[in-house]
Amino acid sequence: MSQEKRKVAFYTLGCKLNFAETSYISSLLPDDRYIKVSPEQKADIYVINTCTVTSEADRKCRQAIRKFIKRSPSAIIAVIGCYSQLRAEEIAAIPGVDIVLGTKDKFNLAALLDETKNKKLPVIIKTSDIEEEELFIPSWSANDRTRTFIKVQDGCDYRCAYCTVPLARGKSRNAPVKTIIEEIKNIPAEEIPEIVITGVNIGDFGKSTGESFVELLRQIEKTDEIKRIRLSSVEPDLLSDEIIEVVARSSKIMPHFHIPLQSGSDRILGLMRRRYNSGLFARLVEKIRKAMPLAGIGVDIITGFPGETEEDFNETFSLIESLPVSYLHVFPYSERPGTPAAEFKDKVKPEIKNARRKKLSELSKKKNTEFKLLNINTIHDVLFENTIKNKIISGFTGNYLRIETPFEKGLQGKIKKVLITGVNHSGNMSVKLID
Repeated sequence: MSQEKRKVAFYTLGCKLNFAETSYISSLLPDDRYIKVSPEQKADIYVINTCTVTSEADRKCRQAIRKFIKRSPSAIIAVIGCYSQLRAEEIAAIPGVDIVLGTKDKFNLAALLDETKNKKLPVIIKTSDIEEEELFIPSWSANDRTRTFIKVQDGCDYRCAYCTVPLARGKSRNAPVKTIIEEIKNIPAEEIPEIVITGVNIGDFGKSTGESFVELLRQIEKTDEIKRIRLSSVEPDLLSDEIIEVVARSSKIMPHFHIPLQSGSDRILGLMRRRYNSGLFARLVEKIRKAMPLAGIGVDIITGFPGETEEDFNETFSLIESLPVSYLHVFPYSERPGTPAAEFKDKVKPEIKNARRKKLSELSKKKNTEFKLLNINTIHDVLFENTIKNKIISGFTGNYLRIETPFEKGLQGKIKKVLITGVNHSGNMSVKLID
């Protein structure tokens, strides 16, 4: 008599790397014993892949755990990933949690689930040491039907004063270029036209194999099956002239950069233990825009770092105001236990952090509007999404502008050439199809 299949739902928080790894872990569950269902459905097993980059991320993880326990009290609750690696006992203390797996051990989830048939067993906690040299496991996400996030690198050798990522994910490492290319060739290109290259610190690619990120980009570009390539975040000190040149010359790599500045004050960058100064960042932005006048440039900013004065903040604001960036991601500083910054004095009051965040968010809107206006009456290739809402279909240009147009049959999941004609009432770009 065949065993009844168990329903398993995956829920992912945090970065795109987490989404890629969730897809890989999901693929390891045999189809003859498990049925994958939406996390909104009732399941026998809920797997929550977690993030711990901020205290808000921790809160969202705990909230998700409790939500699924409440939804299905008899289900097995498995919590995996970065938050599990650093706060395993805290998670295990939540009534209803059954399995807690850290960064390395989460890839053994399938074997543990096969052994775990009910909730009467003690809570299983596995958080192996990740400071040792680790095996790199390539992964790619399969949930988005128009793009996939492919993991090319993991871990980080930087020791920024505010960041727990090196503690949660270990040393920088990657598979050889050849292995990554073989993995990419497994992606169904007709269904997923765009790949997003992701990792913890992708510019550091090659450190463990004696290769380079530029070499990886050139080899991916040669892969016939891939139509569009997009980069995730690259550190300023690793975003070389050679990388900019490769992107500028490429017909496949999208003219879109995401750069974590964090502060425009050199004093604060020093306290953060970042590896560049504001001048280098400004030169990078100018080089990108000179090589690619319509390139999209997103910037990460942390505001309210310990010791940040009004003068430091104004330096950040003035730097961003002076540069042709496209949008900002602004994060109020979040104290993380175990990091040097957690011990720093001169903490910035929450109301001041929030006021500075609001001011930068308003600047982001202004910069984004300027960028949108710059693109009116220009021609772009757009990858249309599969979702249709109110007879409107949307998509993204190579430089990461969202466009909207009335739905036409044959657009879903396709790359089409458009003329941008303006900005519509929702703040997205209006277009005219020209092929």
